[in-house]
Amino acid sequence: MSLLNPWALLLLPLALVPFWLKSLQGQRYSWLEMVPEDSFSDNIVLLLKVVTAVIIASLVLALAAPQGSDNIVNRVGKGAQTVMVIDRSVSMDHPFAGDATSGRAGEIKSGAARRLITQFIDSRHDDMMGVVAFTNSALYGVKITANRDAIHAAINAATSAGINQTNIGAGITQAASLFDSIQSSGSRAIILLSDGAGKLSPRVKARIREELKDKDIKLYWIVLREPDDVSIFGDRVFEEDRGPAAIQLDRFFKSLNITYKAYEADNPVALQMAIQDIDSREKNTIQYAITVPGRDYARDLIVVALVLSLGMFVIKNFRVKAWESA
Repeated sequence: MSLLNPWALLLLPLALVPFWLKSLQGQRYSWLEMVPEDSFSDNIVLLLKVVTAVIIASLVLALAAPQGSDNIVNRVGKGAQTVMVIDRSVSMDHPFAGDATSGRAGEIKSGAARRLITQFIDSRHDDMMGVVAFTNSALYGVKITANRDAIHAAINAATSAGINQTNIGAGITQAASLFDSIQSSGSRAIILLSDGAGKLSPRVKARIREELKDKDIKLYWIVLREPDDVSIFGDRVFEEDRGPAAIQLDRFFKSLNITYKAYEADNPVALQMAIQDIDSREKNTIQYAITVPGRDYARDLIVVALVLSLGMFVIKNFRVKAWESA
């Protein structure tokens, strides 16, 4: 058991205050010998002081916030350990300019990404996910976790406005580093969501190649394509290290000798189809451990204080206001 606020224990001596105080209520008699002894009432008064002391002690201990030990629970499910790597460049706040027949052609790319990724997360109950955003550098979102509230908050932050730079290399290397602090569940993947690409230095390429290969990480790249952009699936052939940045990056990813698949989306429907395809591919049997928080004893202590307070209130109503002789 641990205490979140151990300093509160300094208030425990307050529980002795009821024994120091004397009742201010009573009756005056000219001769005390005429008043019979009332041991029953004396015992009730002592009991009330003890109960009051217990109430004070319970409230002080509740303030100290005692917590039980956390438990590690092993589970088996269908899913993967996934890191979302999300482009936060200014262009992500531009609307899709693709096929208007989708009915959602005017939706902003970052908004569509937030909506569809949220659906993806909510549909995969056994996944553990991390989030990394990037502009001119990597922006840490959340570690790989099963905490859905933390993941949603990180996704909302990662799909907010950024600046006009796209450093994909920093985003991927940061995402790969998140796997260092967690044991493999059996399936690992990085989902890269970007509407642009950038050139990678030889040093960054070497690091990406090493990280993804050694950690057995799959890579999925969803390109949010503009209508005038050259398709990475086009027939046009470019010389090595020449041509559009997206084609060079796709060629590099293909050379990594890992599981890699690219998608292009110029409207929300295409983006949804890409995410659904990834969802169908990443449903492997995984084993993972979750931490179950220990019992919160503060609530129990507050309930004890409340019940005892109600009991004292009832007992007080049975008090004899004055003693009269026959």
